[in-house]
Parts: sequence; C-alpha cells; structure tokens
Amino acid sequence: MNFATVDFAVFFLVVFPLCWALRDRTHLWKWFMLAASWFFYGYWNASFVLLLAGSSVLNDWAAMRIHHGKTPRDKRLILTLAVLLNIGSIAFYKYASFLLEQVFWVSSKVTEPNLEAWLPAFDFVSGIILPVGISFFTFQALSYVVDVYRGRMKPADSWLDFALYLAFFPQLVAGPIVRAIDLVGQLALPKRLENLDIGRAGFLILGGLFKKVVIANFLAERIVDPVFARPDLYGAVDTLFGVYAYAIQIYCDFSAYSDMAIGFCLLMGFHIPLNFDAPYLSGSIQKFWRRWHISLSSFLRDYLYIPLGGSRGKGEVTVAKNLIVTFLLGGLWHGAGWTFIVWGALHGTYLTVERFGSTFFLSRGVKGDGVVLMTLRRFMVWHLVCLSWLFFRCQEFGDAKEMFLSLGDWSAPSQMVTWSVLVAIVVGYATQLLDGSRCEKVWDRFARLHPALQGGVAAVLLTVVLGLGPKGVAPFIYFQF
Repeated sequence: MNFATVDFAVFFLVVFPLCWALRDRTHLWKWFMLAASWFFYGYWNASFVLLLAGSSVLNDWAAMRIHHGKTPRDKRLILTLAVLLNIGSIAFYKYASFLLEQVFWVSSKVTEPNLEAWLPAFDFVSGIILPVGISFFTFQALSYVVDVYRGRMKPADSWLDFALYLAFFPQLVAGPIVRAIDLVGQLALPKRLENLDIGRAGFLILGGLFKKVVIANFLAERIVDPVFARPDLYGAVDTLFGVYAYAIQIYCDFSAYSDMAIGFCLLMGFHIPLNFDAPYLSGSIQKFWRRWHISLSSFLRDYLYIPLGGSRGKGEVTVAKNLIVTFLLGGLWHGAGWTFIVWGALHGTYLTVERFGSTFFLSRGVKGDGVVLMTLRRFMVWHLVCLSWLFFRCQEFGDAKEMFLSLGDWSAPSQMVTWSVLVAIVVGYATQLLDGSRCEKVWDRFARLHPALQGGVAAVLLTVVLGLGPKGVAPFIYFQF
C-alpha cells in the first residue's frame, strides 16, 4: 500500500483511532496492530503474508533456541541455519533469474547448450514474483537473531511481540531498517503518551508528500524516465541533467518514505531512527554513507564490514578488501544485476581511495578545511555519487554506454532542461536542509499553533502537492528492493 494514496489515507484513518482506543488492552492491541500490518502488507498480494508470517516463526524460533542453547556450538549451528534460510529466501525470490542467467552463460561458453533442456528452468524463474520489501524485513529478522546470538538483547517475550516488530506497517516495505533492540521494547509495552509530537509528525508526513509527489514524481516524468529510456535521442546537456535529476529523484523519493514512516510512527507513539541527514552536503564519501540510508549503512557496517575485520584488518590492503566486499554485497542487495554490482564496486573503490588519500594528505599536514576546499570537496562528492547513480539507474551496460556516448555530444540542443526542471532540482537539493534535527524549531512552532492554523497549513501544503504533482502516484523506488 502506497503512503501517497487515498487507500492508505482511509486505512490510517481506521487504524489510528483504534490504535489509541485499544492501548490499555495490551494483548488485544498487539493482535489488532499485527492484523492491520498484515493487511497493509497483503493489500497488493495477500499470499505474501504467509512469507512474512513464516519469517516471524522461523526467526523467533531461532532466537529462542540460541538464547537457551547449551553450548556455543549449538548456538552457532542455529545461527548458521537461520542465516542460510533468510538469505536463501532472498536469493530465491530476488536472484533466481539472475543466477540462472549466469549459469547458462558460463555453460554456453563451455559447450553448446541444449535450449529445450533449459526452457523449463527459465519458465519457472520467470514466474517468480518479488515480494515487496523482502530485503528490508529479512535484514531486520537477521539483525534480531544475530543480536540475540551476540548477547546484545534477549529474545522477545512472545512470538506476538516479534511478529509485530517484523510486520510493523509504517516501515515494513521500504525501511528504515529498524533493529529489534530499538523497537521490540516499545511494541511489547506500548505507553499511553499525554502529548503526541504532532508538530514533528505532521511536518514529516506533509514534507514527505511534497518531496515524493511534487519533486520526485515530477522529475521522473519530465526528464529522468525519458532520458534513461532513450539516451541516444539526447545530447550532453539533457543527459547530464537527467543524471542530476535522478540523484535528486531517488533522494526525495526514498527520504520521503522514511520521513513519512517516522511521522506515522510518531502519531502512534513510537520512535524509529533517522534514515537521512543531508547526504549530498557531505564533504567525503565516508560522510555520505553516514548520512545516506543510515539504517542500511549501519547494518552493513555492524553485520558485515566489522565481522570481516573492519578497519582493524592486517594492513591497508585487507581493509580495502573489506570495504570493497561490503559494498559489492551492498550493491547486490539493491538488485540482481551487474550494474548494481558496479554501483557497489564504485563506492567501495571511492572509500578505499579516500582512505588512502586522507592518510597521505594528513601525514603532510593538509586537512582540506576552509570554505573553498569544502565547497570543492562537496562538488567532487556530488559528481562521484552521480556517476554511480548512472549505473544504478541503468538496467544494462549497453544503456550505461549510451549514456556516456550522449555525454560526449555537446553540440545537440537541449530538449528536456526547462526552467521547471531546474527549479525542481534546486528545490529538491534544498530539501536536505530539512533533514534531521535542523528543523526542531520549525516542528516546535508548528506544534504550538492553534489546531485551526495547523489544519490551514496542512490544507495549503496538500493543495500544493495535488496541484503541482503529476497525475497518479508512482510506487516508491525502494519498494522493488
């Protein structure tokens, strides 16, 4: 179910009052919220609720077995089984077709393939439907089992508590990836708050709608989709600004979902972590990843990079290997395709070069501070990230090649770069200033307004969203991951 639709508005208008009406009857409240979350997830395809419920059963069982395990060996066996089954479910739904294509390609290089023998396998994988949000709730389940194994937390008191955590609808299909240690306790003993943070919640939800509908959808329709679909029809100016626009589109689209998820959680009395913090204002790739999709980058750091050895590896070569492996797998997490792997490889390479470069310059007393140098660093980071987005958005290397060829044709006149597109790019870039704690005073002031004024502000923003946004609401980009 898409946040930016009438269907979700009706759903939330039903769930919200009942969420608070049942708050004092904790057990009934949990069952109601679980049913609402499963309905939300199954609204697109009801059969996938069974997958979500099965994941709840499997990972709750694994965590309990690990917690009560008698020997370290028993605990490791259960952890290994849980990891294999969780990763296996993602591999089946998300990577079966990609893996089969690679096996077929390799086998075709060795011997002449029997196409009739391969057809049943290709027919089978072509019928696999990717469940929405499977990567997000599977990573949450994995973090829960691993944290129990590491002794960072105890298992949830009941299967119901864990199932509600895994299915909690505001952040279920596109994050943030909320760890059990941050949310299970809030859901297990929901508190009745005297004062809701309505100002912040309303600002995040309305701001998210604006970023999604007015900026992200507009840029997708006016320049991104046409340029990436047929780059051979456009010159360097259109292609360059198409890439810039996509960088803004994916930021506004994804951060909008995260902001709205945080806002809806606040309305129901729960707090989940920040997921974006002005990433394009970063002066280094390392800082970019501390500010972009924070829940994923911290997950990769804690559950992959550090277990590989992190920055404590034996020598800089080992550290570089850990970085590149982490981001290769991070790229593969985003999608089953070589362009996603290249995207991850680029960021792993950026971080490795940046790490070596920082060590080299700091040893010579060069810090890179100051307004001019910081501006240059941000300019460089922006363009390095945009280069990686080009591969992220292209489905095939042939498409990326056409984009690069178009970037070399500066003689072609611009067809797509209009004033409205330029304004949308600038406004979308500026919305980063609303990330994180930068708007605490704005939220507080909005919360202190008279309810009639709050409603008036909300009505104006909704009018702007409906008036300026394209017709229809496209799904959020990260629904497919």
